[in-house]
Amino acid sequence: MTRLRTELPGPRSLELAARRKSTVASGVGSTLPVYIDSAEDGVLIDVDGNRLIDLGSGIAVTGVGNPAPAVAEAVHAQIDRFSHTCFMITPYEGYLEVCEQLNELTPGDHEKRSVLFNSGAEAVENAVKIARHATGRQAVVVFDHAYHGRTNLTMALTAKNMPYKHGFGPFAGEVYRVPMSYPYRDGGLSGAEAAARAIDLIEKQVGVDTAACVLIEPIQGEGGFIVPAPGFLPAVAEWCARTGALLVADEIQTGFCRTGSWFASDHEGVVPDVVTTAKGIAGGLPLAAVTGRAEVMDAVHVGGLGGTYGGNPVACAAALGAIRTMRERDLSAAARRIEEAVLPRLRALAEKTDLIGDIRGRGAMLAVEFTEQTPDVAGRVAKACHAAGVVVLTCGTHGNVIRFLPPLVIPDDLLAEGMDIFEQAILGVAK
Repeated sequence: MTRLRTELPGPRSLELAARRKSTVASGVGSTLPVYIDSAEDGVLIDVDGNRLIDLGSGIAVTGVGNPAPAVAEAVHAQIDRFSHTCFMITPYEGYLEVCEQLNELTPGDHEKRSVLFNSGAEAVENAVKIARHATGRQAVVVFDHAYHGRTNLTMALTAKNMPYKHGFGPFAGEVYRVPMSYPYRDGGLSGAEAAARAIDLIEKQVGVDTAACVLIEPIQGEGGFIVPAPGFLPAVAEWCARTGALLVADEIQTGFCRTGSWFASDHEGVVPDVVTTAKGIAGGLPLAAVTGRAEVMDAVHVGGLGGTYGGNPVACAAALGAIRTMRERDLSAAARRIEEAVLPRLRALAEKTDLIGDIRGRGAMLAVEFTEQTPDVAGRVAKACHAAGVVVLTCGTHGNVIRFLPPLVIPDDLLAEGMDIFEQAILGVAK
């Protein structure tokens, strides 16, 4: 049960917030300014002793638990042995083991290679580097509502201006944006029709033999948890295979059992040429990866890929513990059970109020889009949830979506309580 000892934020959190003003750059925001002291599966415990229900998982990071026993044990064992050498200087087995797991788990049974980095944005940047080098082409195709990161190149790839891009230009060139399949706002377009619309623009504005890659989130994350219509992803994949462009799947938010399969690409049998991963890979430690066809990944010259901390041995140990947890606890099935528990409740709630325009998602990656295309309603609902001790996140190009990313190991009663509070928040705003 959620237990609030104080109003949020509490006295100790307020003290820390005052310290923050003189120490942390103001450009770093926080959704809910309570300071966390410890955590359990599905629960965050703040410095004032308040217990909050976590339906955000640190943005899809702590799906295996917080902390997960296998992750904690692996981290402790590794840090006692050594913390760092830099794989580019003196390598170590943990890096190889993580790459072996990625090569096995990512879609397709072709021969693969992987390389490890620190963050999702870094993985995406390197995926573009690899695609350009392997194809000898320059153009990168991305989609409306996309989010790929906050570095210079990934800001160019990201669609939304505020807060991600505003004032930070100029941005990298040779990036071309086309419409995404967005069933709720597409006027009834099928997946095949939406793909034809996008492909027509690529061929006219970019050229059939110019695109190095088409970069896509199989389910868009920050853009609003947009699930493309069936047939859209396979049609885009077929066009890439026919024209020589590489299909790069950004599975940073969707990967590692989050959508009810190991990767969201699996739902329609799409096999990308390259996959980027991060977030849920290592149970809370910073790790990211690019995995792709062997001939594509090996096209880059020696020394062209790497980084001082990429594939840090402690993060690799955490990843191995997290992946073992996913396998042993069958967290893909756990995500599907979360969907089965939450989606009917959200659909029933949508029948009670005209504030809700769409319910969508897969597995433990679910969302409510409000009819009003402003952040107002979503912000008020989120604020009510936060005041009641439930962590929810907003997203969407218009800021009008609330997303649910509960830990895949969240207890059933805790999930039900969180949804009770969300429903009360919706109905309270609707009055």
